[in-house]
Amino acid sequence: AELEDYGHTLKPKELAAHYTDGLLDPIRMPRYVLKDLEADLGQYGYAGQMGQDPTPPTGGMFIIGMFNYTETMPPAHHIIESVRYWDKAGTKEVLEMGKPKQGQGARTAGVKMHLLENGKWLISDVVKGRWAAVEREKKIRAVAEADGVKVTIYHEQEPGSGGKESAEATNTNLDGFKAYAERPVGDKIYRADPYSVQVNNGNVILLKGEWNKEFVEEHRFFPFSRLKDQVDAAGAAYSKLSRLKRAGPIGGSKK
Repeated sequence: AELEDYGHTLKPKELAAHYTDGLLDPIRMPRYVLKDLEADLGQYGYAGQMGQDPTPPTGGMFIIGMFNYTETMPPAHHIIESVRYWDKAGTKEVLEMGKPKQGQGARTAGVKMHLLENGKWLISDVVKGRWAAVEREKKIRAVAEADGVKVTIYHEQEPGSGGKESAEATNTNLDGFKAYAERPVGDKIYRADPYSVQVNNGNVILLKGEWNKEFVEEHRFFPFSRLKDQVDAAGAAYSKLSRLKRAGPIGGSKK
């Protein structure tokens, strides 16, 4: 579709003479249309379909230097919608010599994200930890009360009857809030791909806080990082807000 990033895949090379300003079809597929396609397909999907190369030119999935930062929250009238997405795990933290034991399993992570009226996304808070199921539900409820009823809550429903029962317990725990269980589709890389496009284009803003460093470092090494819960929750939160941006109010069947 374009030569700037994918000219190396063009065969035979003589076909480049038929491109206009580096574009195969500047009428039907100008640069802004290609940008929209990349946002919809994700960088790996775009690379494969529009660039005929399954690897994006940037190599890694996230360019962490493209995160933007803000010291303060924008006024409420500049925020279109807010969600908190929970990537749940049932792993209780184990202490060794009074400190968290290394090499433990996945954490529960809740990412709070806002769609702004300028079309950008702001992440204002990340809560994470290893909690047994009862402790986890108490934490999720406490965070919901702190966020307020205007924040829509989504949480991951694992496959099988155990996952269904866990999702139902979380919804019961969140009575009084807009809470929805979701069955994830595809692996973590597939789910994070469209979100990574927005990060790499400088459209994701982080509210400065103590959580920033570990959050960004997880993105640096994704998908090869040992822990992926924060990226998974952020990608899922983005998915909910991007649907709103394209099609109107979000929501779904309450389960």
